[in-house]
Amino acid sequence: MEKFKELWLMYRYQIIVGATVLFGGLLLGYHAIKPASAPETPSFSSAAGSSLATSVSTAGSSQSARVCVDVKGAVQKPGVYTFKRGARVQEAIRAAGGILPNAAMKDVSLAKELADQQIIYIPTVGEQVATPETGSPANSDATAGKAPVNLNTATKEQLCQITGIGDKKADLILEYRQQHGQFKTVDELMQVSGFGEKTVAKIKEQVAV
Repeated sequence: MEKFKELWLMYRYQIIVGATVLFGGLLLGYHAIKPASAPETPSFSSAAGSSLATSVSTAGSSQSARVCVDVKGAVQKPGVYTFKRGARVQEAIRAAGGILPNAAMKDVSLAKELADQQIIYIPTVGEQVATPETGSPANSDATAGKAPVNLNTATKEQLCQITGIGDKKADLILEYRQQHGQFKTVDELMQVSGFGEKTVAKIKEQVAV
């Protein structure tokens, strides 16, 4: 032990300097072999927020790029159809199964661009209805700018929109239709209980078959 103390007193400066140099070398070596820092990645909340904003933007763009139209009248499958914006009347009629044999297409513009919530009404031969598609004159104020209600496809709510027809008469029409099939002519309404010649004459311009 005494010998170690003597050696320490004699060589303490050399030992301190050597230890300092050794520690410095180890420190420099550690920094030299330390791997490069990984690139910073966006946090989950930032990525989720960006994804949500993109989804909302895409959904809004997709919705505005489509139009929904109601195809009525002399077509095989009347109903509501959705198309890409820029579609034409011809595509709406094709989606509805095409026209019926008695369809009057003379004044229907097949090239007209569809608009959202538009009604595409195809009239029958001899029928005159004031609609944006046909431009035909109306027979009375009751039908001006309004497509007639088809007795063979109308719901109770649609029948009740006809002037002079309420819940009871609408139910009678639906009941007659179930028992006898489709109406062949508007005048056949006189076969329904509660519909006389005068009543049918008043609503004749508001209905079709």
